Amino acid sequence: NLAYVIYTSGSTGQPKGVMLEHRGLCNLAAFQASAFQTRPGDHVLQFANQGFDASVWECFMALAAGATLCLCDTASLRAGQLHNILKERRISIVTLPPSVLAATPHDDLAALRTVVAAGEACPPQVVARWGAERRFFNAYGPTESTVCASMAPCDPADEEAPSIGRPIENTELYILDRYANPVPVGVPGELHIGGRCLARGYQGRPDLTAEKFIPHAFSAEPGARLYKTGDLVRYRADGNIEFLGRIDHQLKIRGFRVEPGEVEACLRQHPLLQEAVVVAHVPLPGDVRLVAYIVAREGAAPSFGELRRFMRERLPDYMVPSTYIALDKLPLNASGKVDRRALPAPDGQRVQRDVAHVKPREGLESTIAGIWEDVLQVKKVGAQDNFFDLGGHSLLLLKVKQRLEAALGQEISVITLFRHPTVQQLAQHLEDSTRTDALQSGRSRAEKQMMAQRQRQPPRRKP
Repeated sequence: NLAYVIYTSGSTGQPKGVMLEHRGLCNLAAFQASAFQTRPGDHVLQFANQGFDASVWECFMALAAGATLCLCDTASLRAGQLHNILKERRISIVTLPPSVLAATPHDDLAALRTVVAAGEACPPQVVARWGAERRFFNAYGPTESTVCASMAPCDPADEEAPSIGRPIENTELYILDRYANPVPVGVPGELHIGGRCLARGYQGRPDLTAEKFIPHAFSAEPGARLYKTGDLVRYRADGNIEFLGRIDHQLKIRGFRVEPGEVEACLRQHPLLQEAVVVAHVPLPGDVRLVAYIVAREGAAPSFGELRRFMRERLPDYMVPSTYIALDKLPLNASGKVDRRALPAPDGQRVQRDVAHVKPREGLESTIAGIWEDVLQVKKVGAQDNFFDLGGHSLLLLKVKQRLEAALGQEISVITLFRHPTVQQLAQHLEDSTRTDALQSGRSRAEKQMMAQRQRQPPRRKP
C-alpha cells in the first residue's frame, strides 16, 4: 500500500510527487535500527523539515525503535544553535548534511554516539573531526529509493574521501554504461537501484515514471524495475562505490568531459580546506571555465597559487579551476545542502589573486592588460598578473595572439606568450625584441650600403 507522497525537485528543478510504499518504509526503519543499534533511551534529532524525505529517515527510525524523537524550532537551527541543541537535548543519533557538520563544533557532546552524513559528498576532513570519538556513517539515496540505498561506515584516519558503501538490505545497486551494460571496476557509470525500496513512480506523471523506472534486465522477477538515478559513480577496488557527481552536471571543457564532483573531491584533499564546491562559469559563448568556491579551516587559508599548484599536481590542466573564490561559509538551502544558485558570481572583482595589484604602465603594458581583460572577461588586470592564473588557457592564448598582432602590427609567436605569462614580462620581451630587430635592421642596411659602395669602386690592379 501507498505510505506517503513527497515532492522533490531533484536536480532538474521540476517538482514531482514520489509515491512510496509501506514495504520500503518498513525495510528502511528495520535496517536503521540494526545499523545504528537504536534502542529505547536514545534521543534522535529531527533536523530535516517534513517537506524533505530525510525527515522520514529520522522519524520512523526513532519511533519504531522506541527512541525519543527530538523536535526543534527551525529558526533555532538556522541561527547557529545546533551545537547547543545537540548538547542540551542529549542527542545520541543525528543525521546531517556534510556542509552543516563542517560548520558545527564537534566537541563536548558526550551523549552523541552515532553521526550520519547524507545529502552531499562528504569530505574526509568532516569524518576526521566527527568520527574520532563516535561511529560515523556516510549514507546515500534518492527519494525514489525510500531515502537510503547504500551506506558506509567511515574510518576517521582514512585520508581518502569516504565512499557511499554498499547497498542496504533488500536493495540492489548496478553501475551501467549508456547501453545499460555493467561497467568494470574503476570505470564511471550511472547508478541504478532495484529492490524493495523502490517507489511506485511519480504521481500523475506516467511518462516520467516510464523514463526513470526501467525494466530490470538482471532480474527473473516479473515486473521488476530499476531506477535510473542520474548519479555518476564507480566501483573501487574493495567493492565499495564512489560517488562522482550528477550526470547532468557533467561539463565539456575544450573537448574534454569533466565531472565537477571529481574536482571537488580533489580540492577537499587539501589539508587547509574545510569545504569546496566547483561550478561552471561561461563568461562568453563556448568558453566554459571551472570556478572553485572554497572555505578554509580556521586560521589556515592557503594561497590561491598554492591551490593551483596542488591541483595541477593531481589533475590534468583542463580539470584545474581557473578561478578560486574564498567564502566564510557556503550558502545552504532549507534542507541544509549547498545552494549552488546562491553562490556569488565570479564578476572579476571578487576573484582574489596572489599578487598585489600593480597598475600597468602607459603604452605597451596598458595595451596588453586591456586585451587580457577583454579576452579573459576579468577586471583590473595588473602588470604582475599571470595570464594562466587569471583563467587563461591555450585557446584563449590564440585570441590574445591575434589581438596583439593586430594592435602592434607585428607577428608574435605562441611560444613567446607561453614563456612570458605576465603583462610586465611580455611587454619587456616585446620591447627588447623591437630594439634588437631595429639594431639588426640598422646593421643590415649598413652592410648593404657597404656592399653597394664596393661594387661601384673600380677593381684594383695588381702591381
